[in-house]
Amino acid sequence: MQAYCIQTVVTQVGTMTLKNVPFRPGEEVEVIIMRRMPQPSPAQNDAPLQGMVRAYHDPTAPVAEVDWEALT
Repeated sequence: MQAYCIQTVVTQVGTMTLKNVPFRPGEEVEVIIMRRMPQPSPAQNDAPLQGMVRAYHDPTAPVAEVDWEALT
């Protein structure tokens, strides 16, 4: 089943109109209505560390190698 997303607003009398739907006249369809989730505000930073790293120094070097008992 292929889904199409069309956004509209419910009127004061509780109705809505869908225009330019991608179906043929008389075609049977299923309608699912969901409340639209609010968009995150521009002030919310989803990547607070983006752009913070300036350089990597030996990024493939082992970390905490002395903590592994199997290596001794």
